[in-house]
Amino acid sequence: MLKQRIITALILLPLVLGAIFFLPTGWFGLVMVVPVALAAWEWANIMGLEQPRERWGYAGLIVLGLALQFALELDLMLAAAVVWWGLALFLVRSYPRRVALWADPWRLGLIGFLLLLPAWWGLVVLHRQPSGSWWLLYAFVLVWGADTGAYFAGRAFGQHKLAPNVSPGKTVEGLLGGLGVTAVIALLVATQTQALQTVSLAGFLVVSLVAVVGSVFGDLAESMFKRQRGIKDSSQVLPGHGGILDRIDSITAAVPLFAAGMLLLGGFD
Repeated sequence: MLKQRIITALILLPLVLGAIFFLPTGWFGLVMVVPVALAAWEWANIMGLEQPRERWGYAGLIVLGLALQFALELDLMLAAAVVWWGLALFLVRSYPRRVALWADPWRLGLIGFLLLLPAWWGLVVLHRQPSGSWWLLYAFVLVWGADTGAYFAGRAFGQHKLAPNVSPGKTVEGLLGGLGVTAVIALLVATQTQALQTVSLAGFLVVSLVAVVGSVFGDLAESMFKRQRGIKDSSQVLPGHGGILDRIDSITAAVPLFAAGMLLLGGFD
């Protein structure tokens, strides 16, 4: 299993970095349609759609939504992401008491749109900014750094469960450790580079922290949906890693939240 995970990561990492740094935004967005469509196909299973025709039909609807979003440049979808992830925090914390609010195929189908469309648009919005490739990499590093900090802090100090009914392994102490790493990364970028021109250090730090909190609840939300469906992995598309959703659950929250926050603060002007 570990060997498979390493091989898959060694193949995917150069492809992702190459797309981020060497493709123009239009082509980058087009390439990102592929993992989003596969994630939609996986999400259809979480909805309870089992027939291949139904699952690919839902993925097709998501792709149409992406095309419409690109044509109309709907930055409003980033605002929708902010609303959705605020609601997701409530749903995770109240699981399983509030399952009736979302556990039917139609509502889960809508949630899939709120997960995937803003995430894809957040990638495009970040990538098209001046130094956009670096902003996108920064958002990814925030998530990876916070995950690492949360892992070690949780192992060393974890006592208080963050969402015991969803993911018993995650702790409040782990979350705080992840936020600590986030703060260090944000401060290093702000003080050691020329990245910040029109946004305050405090604003940049707050946006980075909010994005990471979102990433944690993105991970928890997907775990909640899979738990309700009775599955461990969203699929087996990525050997050793599970499915696309299993790899991007944190990104689906962090990227649109970070993009929305920076746009709100005028950080890209």
